[in-house]
Amino acid sequence: MALDVAKEAVEAARAAGAHYADARFVREESESITVRNQEMEGIDRATSEGVGVRVLVDGYWGFAATARPEGAEIARTAGLAVEIARAAARLPREPVTLTGVEPASGTWASPFQDDPFNVSLEEKVALLMEATRRMQEVDGLAFAEAGIDLFRVRTSFASSEGSEIEQTVLHSGAGLDATAVAEGELQRRSYPNSFRGHIAAAGWEHIAKLGLLEEAERTATEAVELLSATDCPSEVTTLVLDSGQMELQVHESIGHAVELDRVLGMEESYAGSSFVSPGDRGTLRYASDLVSITADATIPGGLGSFGWDDEGVPAQRVPIIVDGTFQDFISSRETAGAIGGTSTGAMRADGWQNLPLIRMTNINIEPGEGSLADIIGDTKDGIFMATNQSWSIDDKRVNFQFGCEIAWRIKGGKLTQMYRNPNYTGITAEFWRSCDAVGGREDWTLWGTPNCGKGQPAQTARVGHGTAPARFRNVQVGVR
Repeated sequence: MALDVAKEAVEAARAAGAHYADARFVREESESITVRNQEMEGIDRATSEGVGVRVLVDGYWGFAATARPEGAEIARTAGLAVEIARAAARLPREPVTLTGVEPASGTWASPFQDDPFNVSLEEKVALLMEATRRMQEVDGLAFAEAGIDLFRVRTSFASSEGSEIEQTVLHSGAGLDATAVAEGELQRRSYPNSFRGHIAAAGWEHIAKLGLLEEAERTATEAVELLSATDCPSEVTTLVLDSGQMELQVHESIGHAVELDRVLGMEESYAGSSFVSPGDRGTLRYASDLVSITADATIPGGLGSFGWDDEGVPAQRVPIIVDGTFQDFISSRETAGAIGGTSTGAMRADGWQNLPLIRMTNINIEPGEGSLADIIGDTKDGIFMATNQSWSIDDKRVNFQFGCEIAWRIKGGKLTQMYRNPNYTGITAEFWRSCDAVGGREDWTLWGTPNCGKGQPAQTARVGHGTAPARFRNVQVGVR
């Protein structure tokens, strides 16, 4: 049993001298299918399994992993982790202290209806072929691409404190990408979002509900229309963002800024730090009264949902910003003690071969009132932007600029002229304080971000963001 391997690794680490030890046995499988212009671009299937052992010796971390989780190799790997911890004791830093957690025992699995790995390859390819065929029927389209991405991760966790946990997460997604090219100009439209579409903690039923075939023609048509559209004007104006762009706005300017390892300088050399400090809790005016942000690892369907994190801390729903005021960070057992708190359960690793890091769970903006149509209808003049194209933000998470795929002028509460290459810039807290409308539940979507990078060596995490359309005043917009 996989859990027995993890328990054996912990026992071996303790026998080698670890004062604390945990181990994760992880089995992963993935499938990625891409069709371009009704031709197979590629099918990528992968499987991986191994065990990672993390130890504390006299307050210093050691970690080692192996893809051969069997008898003597388990003991060798556990012993190596202990040796690395002893070597780390020579570094000029304070010993690690972990905040307490109740030992956990149990199982958890993300809910789904239809296992996508059991759906035939023929059915998957046929869906993508038909989607690209419908896109190609639009005159002027250069490339029609459609893709499906599937992931299953089974994790068995054990610790020297008595935790014994088994979890399975299943992530499924799909999307369209239409590209038009003419006279040196390239324009792209994605559906239902960029980053290869929309991935959720669900099964094939999620992909079936995306409506790839129904949206294929519109997606391609907008890509072609953008070729002859006017560049987005440069001005300070009212900005309305769709739910998909709000996903990245929350991710970059809030989610990363409230990771406590960044705040404490533990990620500064690679991924940057944060403008937020421990003393800002309960006092920093991060946003307007209409903005409340929650880190929620318990919500069904989120890529950041689980039963327990990779330290055995149970999933939680944590208020990050309440009515515009900053309240708390996402943290680990190590970092939480530095600010007198307890872990919020945000530690996750990319596979068995990596150490857990503080990673976003589902960082959600709480729904407000009204639909996107209501927000636009209430706007006399401004710009509406949709679907992220590019992003840039400084290492303190203060100054940012985002490019979107498409925009329209809002005049008298209606969408009028289409714009291409739209871009907007801002300063994080000033931007969020200018928010004067957040959409309601009807346009709130729990999106998946499958490509969040962090750590040395670099790790990629799949995280979630529940977002609604929102409006911001006095924003600088222009051409990306």
